[in-house]
Amino acid sequence: MRVQMLGLCRFSYLGGRGFQVRHDNMQDRRAFLYDPGRLSRRWFWFRHVTLPGLLAQSDPDFTLVIMTGPDLPQPFLDRLRDLVERVPQFRLALIPPMDRHLDACLAATEPHIEPDADVVGHFRQDDDDAVAIDYVRDARGDFQVLEPIWQRRRRLSCDYSRGLVLKAARQGVSVEARMIHNAVAALTVYLPPDARRSVMHFPHWKIGLSMPGVTMPAKPMFVRLLNHDNDSGAIGSGYGWNAGDPPDWQGLLEDRFRIDLAQLDRAARDHALPGADRPNWGR
Repeated sequence: MRVQMLGLCRFSYLGGRGFQVRHDNMQDRRAFLYDPGRLSRRWFWFRHVTLPGLLAQSDPDFTLVIMTGPDLPQPFLDRLRDLVERVPQFRLALIPPMDRHLDACLAATEPHIEPDADVVGHFRQDDDDAVAIDYVRDARGDFQVLEPIWQRRRRLSCDYSRGLVLKAARQGVSVEARMIHNAVAALTVYLPPDARRSVMHFPHWKIGLSMPGVTMPAKPMFVRLLNHDNDSGAIGSGYGWNAGDPPDWQGLLEDRFRIDLAQLDRAARDHALPGADRPNWGR
C-alpha cells in the first residue's frame, strides 16, 4: 500500500481568515505579517528549529508544501525559492489572499497529491515547530498497523504525543518535557487521495469530532517553540514526562531534532522580547 506523506507549512501567508490574531482590514494584517523585524525572527526560527529535522528525515520520501503570498517581501521570497530549488521534497505555493483560509490551504496542497497513492498522510508543519528525524518513517510505517481502523471511516488521526516545549523570551530558552494531546506538530491525518481536504480542515484541538484517533506516546516526536510572534502560544492539554535527572536537553534536541539549543538561547536573548501578548501564551 502506497502512503504518501504530504505536509503543509504556512510561512506568513496573507489571507482573510485562519488566524487568532484579528485585524480590521487586509492592510493592517499585511503590515503585521510583513513587518521586517517579525519576518526576520520568523525566518530564524524556521531555519534553526523547523528545517534541521526535516532535512535529516530518515525516510526522505515526503513532500512539504510551503505556502505564502506572491507579495511576500524580499529577501524572504527569494530565500524560499532558493530553498525549494535545493531541497527536492519542498514545493512553493504562492497563493494570493483568499477570504476562506481552508480554500487557500486546499489550493496549496491539492496539486501535490499523488492520485495513485492509496492513502495520504497529511501533516501540518508550523514554521517555528519541529518534528523528529524519524517522523516520516514512523508515520508511514505505523499506518500499516493502523489500516484496519482507517478502513472503518477512511479517516484516521495518529498523535505522536511525547515532545518538548521551548519558551523563548528575554531570559533565553527554557525547555519542558510535555505529553500534549493532538499538538499541531507530529499529528498525522490519513485520508484517501480524493478526499478534497487538507490537514487544516480538521482543527487539531477537536479532531476527535471528525475521525477516530490513535496515540503513539513512546518517544519524543515534536518540538513546540513558544515565542513573541506566536499566533496563540497555547501549549495545549497534557502533562509532563521524566526526561532524566538532570535532563540533557542539548543532547536530546540534537539527537532527535538536530536543534542547537545554545544557538536558540543566544538568539532569544538577542531578540530581548517577552512572550507574545496572547491570553493563553505559555499555558
